[in-house]
Amino acid sequence: MSSAVWDLVPVRCRWIETLRHCGKTLLRRQRRLLRRIKKVYLHSWRSVDELNMLVGAKVGGATPLVIACRNGHYDVAEYLIERCKADIEQAGSVTFDGETIEGAPPLWCAAAAGHLPLVRLLVRAGANVNSTTRTHSTPLRAACFDGHYDIVKFLVENGADIEIANRHGHTCLMIACYKGHIRIAKYLLSLNADVNRKSVKGNTALHDCAESGSLHILKMLLGHGATMDVDSYGMTPLLAASVTGHTHIVEHLISAENGLVTRQQRIDALELLGATYVDKRRDMVGALALWKRAMDDRFPTDGSPPIPKPKDIPRIEAYEWAAEPCDAAALRELLADPDAMRMQALVLRERILGPAHPDTSYYVRYRGAVYADAGRYGRCRALWHHALDMQRAVLPPLSPLTQSSLYSFAELFAYMRAERARPPHRGRIVPPVTFEDIDPVFKKALSEIHRGMELLQCKLQVDREQTLTTLQRVLVIALHLAALLARLLDEPDCGDQDRTAIHQAVYSLVKLDIKVRSGRGALHVACSAEAARARGAWLAAPGDAAPCAGALLALMLRLGAAPHARDARGDTPLHLVCKLNPCPPDVVRELLAHGAHIDTVNYDGETPEEILKASNQSLSSIVNPLKYTTLKCLAARTVKNYKLPYRHVVPQCLHATIINH
Repeated sequence: MSSAVWDLVPVRCRWIETLRHCGKTLLRRQRRLLRRIKKVYLHSWRSVDELNMLVGAKVGGATPLVIACRNGHYDVAEYLIERCKADIEQAGSVTFDGETIEGAPPLWCAAAAGHLPLVRLLVRAGANVNSTTRTHSTPLRAACFDGHYDIVKFLVENGADIEIANRHGHTCLMIACYKGHIRIAKYLLSLNADVNRKSVKGNTALHDCAESGSLHILKMLLGHGATMDVDSYGMTPLLAASVTGHTHIVEHLISAENGLVTRQQRIDALELLGATYVDKRRDMVGALALWKRAMDDRFPTDGSPPIPKPKDIPRIEAYEWAAEPCDAAALRELLADPDAMRMQALVLRERILGPAHPDTSYYVRYRGAVYADAGRYGRCRALWHHALDMQRAVLPPLSPLTQSSLYSFAELFAYMRAERARPPHRGRIVPPVTFEDIDPVFKKALSEIHRGMELLQCKLQVDREQTLTTLQRVLVIALHLAALLARLLDEPDCGDQDRTAIHQAVYSLVKLDIKVRSGRGALHVACSAEAARARGAWLAAPGDAAPCAGALLALMLRLGAAPHARDARGDTPLHLVCKLNPCPPDVVRELLAHGAHIDTVNYDGETPEEILKASNQSLSSIVNPLKYTTLKCLAARTVKNYKLPYRHVVPQCLHATIINH
């Protein structure tokens, strides 16, 4: 373009200069798209349709306007809106702090990123100030999240609704309190924001403030009538502050002169805060001082009636049968035994929060992990079993927390096997992993699978696809536990009784006849890419085969797993194995040895050999194909390849063989 023509173009439309400034923030493909828009607009004025197509096109899920608003490029956004007539409500995908936000309108992007001039431009152009993302987050809530006060004030002055909550029921006031943005919280309160509104899980702005630790905002909320409500876990803001360890919040609430909390609530808060001191701060002396204050409150000297500790709380073996001390002398004895202090913290947390609260099982698992790091694997397993039992008792089937606990067991056992194969480190000897260690966890994993299968079969409205996905994750964990059991068969000290028990355990998995995503069974999943990716998270001992390969596969096939089973795409386990890159040769040989057909076609007409060729692998380098090719297979392939009529010609019993080839 000549310089004279270029001078006629307004400065705000000079794309090359704009792109030079935003080169570090825009993706290469996004910059290419913007250059194409410039070329079409400046060189081909007749191609309006192509311009509209480019303006509305998405790169990485985002339109040019969304990209410009996310990255603060005012000139680009103004050009797209005023000259290219871009749709100011067309949403796209953007990333903030590593999290992808789906369905974000341009105004939401500008508000979240803190670009006030762009927010003004979009509102002036008619953008809906209450538009939402897929999670129902408004531009106002996005600005509250990151503390953009000027944008918050501008949006409210232009009609933004301060009470629109996201899909979790979190309002603008809640997020401002949680993030500790004092100016925004004060401004929203001045607009009479609902201070006692509850989210889906029952928490209020006061809960969020207590968790974040902002005493200034907490005082403002109380001054505007905030009350001490409980959430769905029975947690008050006082207990929320105790769990998170915000001592100054706890002290302010329990010392309030207006009777904000009861005496029992004050005692529970001090005891729970002491447990937090033990587990989060490792401050035994500070914890004991808090427990002493709670004890003094239980048995006051001013003549008030005592509040003794509950007597009907059962002692738990995982906590080494620990009991709560009932007087100051017994309390002082705890300080001489750090382990007793740690168990006391777990006992208190379970009593006050209850087994359903996520923090209860979290700290039990955390303490178990600390014991494992110290080489006390027996204590670790006992605590983790208790946490898993609590989760399975109160959580729905296939809960992510239950999955995490099962996963931790599998990871622990694999780690112990790996450590035993190495020379002792600093004299620490890792005990062997036995059948008695793995079997209880394996049974609980199978029980969780049963619960998931029952959930799919019941008449309740469930997200079937999501349930199948989570069921498959639990199945992968069960397969890894089964693989660890199968590896025990190679141990020299594995007796006949143990071998029988291992066969019975793995057979209980084979006979499940489970179907997960894409109609795959247990053998399919064991051979699939999903299981192969999960293997990377496990530590295998030197010389071990992949956890779901080799020994486990051979055992499952011997116990009756069907090597010819097909999934929804017609793939057999052999097809799925051949899709792995690299393909594990031992698994291929094991499947073929147990009757898998080397030339079976899936519903796309592909054989395992053709799948291998597509990934530059060769079946002949693994096995001799002629050894596994029968005359019946050759005849069936000939009938199929030449499309010979076979119905009413060959016996009915051979039709399936011809179809499979």
